[in-house]
Amino acid sequence: MRVPAPRRHTAPATRRWAPPGPLDLGLTVGPLRRGPGDPSFRVTPDGSIWRATRTPAGPGTLRLGVRGGEVEAEAWGPGADWLLEGLPALLGAEDDPSPFVPRHRLVHEMHRLRPGLRLTRTGLVLESLVPAILEQKVTSDEAYRAWRLLLQRHGEPAPGPQNRLYVMPDARGWAMLPSWEFHRAGVDGKRSATIVRAARVARRLEEAVSMDLPAALHRLQLIPGIGPWTAAETLQRSNGAADAVTVGDVHVPKIVGYALTGERGTDDARMLELLAPYGEQGDGQRHRACRLILLSGRTPPRRAPRFAPKDISTI
Repeated sequence: MRVPAPRRHTAPATRRWAPPGPLDLGLTVGPLRRGPGDPSFRVTPDGSIWRATRTPAGPGTLRLGVRGGEVEAEAWGPGADWLLEGLPALLGAEDDPSPFVPRHRLVHEMHRLRPGLRLTRTGLVLESLVPAILEQKVTSDEAYRAWRLLLQRHGEPAPGPQNRLYVMPDARGWAMLPSWEFHRAGVDGKRSATIVRAARVARRLEEAVSMDLPAALHRLQLIPGIGPWTAAETLQRSNGAADAVTVGDVHVPKIVGYALTGERGTDDARMLELLAPYGEQGDGQRHRACRLILLSGRTPPRRAPRFAPKDISTI
């Protein structure tokens, strides 16, 4: 069993930042949380959001809070300065919602009700790619459990005062992780092999943060096992890609179709048709439109029992 290294508490680096417009902190950084038990993300009773991550400068922990209309940030670890420098982008400063024009009544209403929604941009590809791969073709609970176990067993304690907060392994750590350790976390061979392949070329994948969306999607999908769904889910977070629409999802097309038209059983083709006014021929905002639709809570009635997850770690 891995014994955590002794923790040294040092004074945090700090920064205050005034957002240029309305900001809903939880909605903006919420997509970075992988389930309620995510060891790298925590919301404390005082409303602070804690995020542990691996930056190009090393591990770092970021605490975010809001006071008097300003965001107060504290950061610990070798990656502290990198995290504070990227704070505005993380909180949507590089996200421009001004081209967005609601074309449906539901979208218009949600846009009015959620003025503080911004699209986060972490600038970190592997951090969002690994959990996206874990979420391929399994239930959310299975993927969240795998992410939690892998970080707790193979990550490292995050710098700073929060206990039981973990930083994910670096690229070499993922690449060297034995197949049986993935299996113990309930991850099948196809997904674990994809993670290892991605980790081995992580430096090239991280270059996607400076690419336009088509080039970034292409770069990620050069890796066998990474398709349009995984690439879009990653770039929505790493690049703040407003037009990275999720295709290949079991639920999203059905929700979008039902919310906008009342139709049941919508597939990807029909979803893309409905989202076309927000897309490349419109204002390149299909992901933003989907976020607003999903936040509406308007989902088709469930007619079938939930899919029963299988724990392959017991096999």
